[in-house]
Amino acid sequence: MAHAGGITAHEHAGAGEPGEGHDATRRDFLYLAATALGAVGAAAAVWPFIHSMNPAADVLALSTTDVDLGPVAEGQAITVVWRGKPIFVRHRGKQEIEELAKTDIATLPDPQADAKRVKKPEWLIMVGVCTHLGCVPLGQKPTDSRGEFGGWFCPCHGSHYDGSGRIRKGPAPKNLAVPPYEFTTDSTIRIG
Repeated sequence: MAHAGGITAHEHAGAGEPGEGHDATRRDFLYLAATALGAVGAAAAVWPFIHSMNPAADVLALSTTDVDLGPVAEGQAITVVWRGKPIFVRHRGKQEIEELAKTDIATLPDPQADAKRVKKPEWLIMVGVCTHLGCVPLGQKPTDSRGEFGGWFCPCHGSHYDGSGRIRKGPAPKNLAVPPYEFTTDSTIRIG
C-alpha cells in the first residue's frame, strides 16, 4: 500500500530502524565481554591447580648446594649432600694430579682422562655412589681403605676407584659420576 510519499510500509521496514545497527554493535560487545570474562574466570579457577605442580620452595633450595672450599686443606676430603646423594669433594695435591694424568686411559674399563673430570685440577667433585649397585664407597675419611689405586673402595662388591674416581678394578661398569657444578668464587662451588 502506498502512502503520500510513495513508499510502501514493506519498503519502510526493509530500510531498517534508526537504532538497529547500534543494537548489533551492542550485542557483539556483550558477547565479546562475556567470553573474555568467562576466559578470565576459567584461568583464575585453573591457576591454583597449575601452580601446585611447581616445586615447593624447600625443594628448589635442595636443587643446588653451595660449598665453601676454603676450610678444606690439601689432601683432605669432605662429603656434602645434594639431592639426597653424598657428594665427595677432595682437595688433591700436585703430585697426585701428575700421577693421575700419566694413567693410560686405554687400559681403563670406562676410559676418561682426569682433566675431563675436573674444572680445576686440585678439586675433584663426584657423586659418592658406586655405579655397580649404589653403595657408598669408602675413602673419604683418613682411616678408610682407599683400595688398590688410592681413591675409593666399595665394600659391597669390591670395586676399586682411583684418585680421579675412575673404575679400575671390580664389577662397577662406570666411573663415579661428576655432578653439574660451577665455581662461583675461587673457593666456593655451587652443585646443581
